[in-house]
Amino acid sequence: MAEVGIQVKDLNFSWPSGEAAIKSCSLAVPKGEFWMLLGTNGSGKSTLLRLLAGLLQPQSGEVGVLPPVGFVFQNPDHQLVMPTVGADVAFGLVEEKLPPAMVRARVEEALGAVNLLQLQLRPIYALSGGQKQRVAIAGAIARHCEILLLDEPTALLDPDSQLDLVAGVQRLVKSRGITALWVTHRLDELNYCDGAFLLDKGSLVDWGEPQRLKQRLMKVNDESP
Repeated sequence: MAEVGIQVKDLNFSWPSGEAAIKSCSLAVPKGEFWMLLGTNGSGKSTLLRLLAGLLQPQSGEVGVLPPVGFVFQNPDHQLVMPTVGADVAFGLVEEKLPPAMVRARVEEALGAVNLLQLQLRPIYALSGGQKQRVAIAGAIARHCEILLLDEPTALLDPDSQLDLVAGVQRLVKSRGITALWVTHRLDELNYCDGAFLLDKGSLVDWGEPQRLKQRLMKVNDESP
């Protein structure tokens, strides 16, 4: 049996209003694989990702993720806090109390991995949306995260930047043995992943080979009025 990087067993989560957002959800992502989480708006995708990241606590069930976990938000402005690219990536390492030379090495390694090394001194405000998302991902790489959770990271990007980012994450996952779960509703992004899960109204309704799920969803889209 392949080692598992992300595992959820019989997970349930409801909002304070009583509305159930995640219902009896169980899934597993093999270690070192890149999977996607699909579903319409309101299906529970972002909620499930936040449960995995520990940003929300379930009412019942189990969440198992290999620490440390990196989380990339849909809008990178919600997580980039320092004035320059290099300083922002280094900021995530403060808790580890590393010597300065080690911090520099980690920052350079992480920025090199996302092809932004030459922008280390660039102000955050001068970056494009795609570059900001790559800085957010570099922050997770610098912390040597085992798990990368990405909540619709291409939502605010133009089409070329979208595919550049998903292809870059695919390369990182494969080269570094990271386990990644990427929330999306863009079917062309399925061409880059190892597998996919389909959520509907908080329940897992299908999972497996990404091209099969892509065909299923294209058929549904064709039939919808």
